[in-house]
Amino acid sequence: MLGIIGILVAIALLIFLAYRGWNLIVASLICSLVVVLSAYGDIYNAFAVDYANGFKYFAGTYFIIFVLGALFGQVMGDSGSATAVSRKLLDVFGPSRAILVTVLARSVLTYGGVSVFIVIFTVYPLALILFRTANLPKRLIVGSVAIGAGTFTMTALPGSPAIQNLIPTQVLGTTATAAPLLGIAASALMLLGGLWYLLGQGKKAIANNEGFIPGPRDNMEQLSLEKTEALPHWFLALLPILVVIGLIIGLRGRLDALFSVMIALSAGIILTYALNWKRFANPVKTMNDGCMNSMGALINTSAIVAFGFVVQGVPAFQSMVQFALGLSFDPLISAAVGVNIVAGITGSASGGLTIFMQTMGPALLEQGANPEVLHRVASIASGGLDSLPHSGAVITMLTFMGLSHKEAYKDVGVVTVIVPLITLAIIVAIGILLF
Repeated sequence: MLGIIGILVAIALLIFLAYRGWNLIVASLICSLVVVLSAYGDIYNAFAVDYANGFKYFAGTYFIIFVLGALFGQVMGDSGSATAVSRKLLDVFGPSRAILVTVLARSVLTYGGVSVFIVIFTVYPLALILFRTANLPKRLIVGSVAIGAGTFTMTALPGSPAIQNLIPTQVLGTTATAAPLLGIAASALMLLGGLWYLLGQGKKAIANNEGFIPGPRDNMEQLSLEKTEALPHWFLALLPILVVIGLIIGLRGRLDALFSVMIALSAGIILTYALNWKRFANPVKTMNDGCMNSMGALINTSAIVAFGFVVQGVPAFQSMVQFALGLSFDPLISAAVGVNIVAGITGSASGGLTIFMQTMGPALLEQGANPEVLHRVASIASGGLDSLPHSGAVITMLTFMGLSHKEAYKDVGVVTVIVPLITLAIIVAIGILLF
């Protein structure tokens, strides 16, 4: 029991320290110690093995992706390509629709198979220009990206290539288009609910004179809309992004997923340099800055993942998982609650969904659950408590955009936790009544 309390206290403490502005490496180490001490665990093993392996796993797996992603964003900004594309978007939609354009652009990218990390890195410069022109606070960029990349296209929209939509197929024998009507309904609820909230926040910000303030790493001189004579044509500026997306989709199933992303980003970087070489004031500095800008997000996210490994290494974690898996409700309610609990503890939608599906999926089918409805409910459930403040994806977004939890998490929490949970409750109710 003490170990379970320790895990809950550690997660709460991690959230508190993040809000207070503590360095996330320090916070993760302190909270890991709380977990180990409450479980009477081996301190050396927890840090030298579990924490180190968790840090090494994430940093080692995603190091090249983070570097290439940040570098692609940097070359898009320094070459004027991001500005050129943003000008075209502003001409078509107008500056007042900055939030809507950002959400829809991210939604299209993620539904096309581009991962949330790549979306953050590659399209962030475009969002900076859109929000600066609309004079909307930078914190709303995070919420806009979160809706488009981490809600309905990840868990609800039928046919989504996101891993959260594919995990249930391995256990339930379903397809990525399972329960299409429920999925479309859930997608509409999450998209419209999130947009309603963010657009309302935008109006409040304007009324309160809360305008756009760039971060210390945001090179707004390179992203100026006034230098029209030096900008590339908007289609040539967009071409590297299209190449990245096309290669990611085209190489799917032919190469390892991460390797295909590396190839796509490398091609995008090379093409941007080739099309805009004379537009770079200092091509080497652009490369150096892009690579270094990736380090903060990578290290902070790795530290949070390492904390998760420490949590998973203590016996109390298994007790909590077994509690979540053993809930004796209607199968759809059990899936909705159980997946959320495990995803919340691990800070991972895919992690929580995998653990639940492998352990309880067959048993819920034996209880008579409709496989397609169970698939959709479990997938949607994975996108609820997974994005609490200690989530790796949340940490990456905030760190890369130069924002703190205190500044921007409220908006993320509403659109990625509260709105999806309300949506989940509605879908579960419909599933129980109609299926």
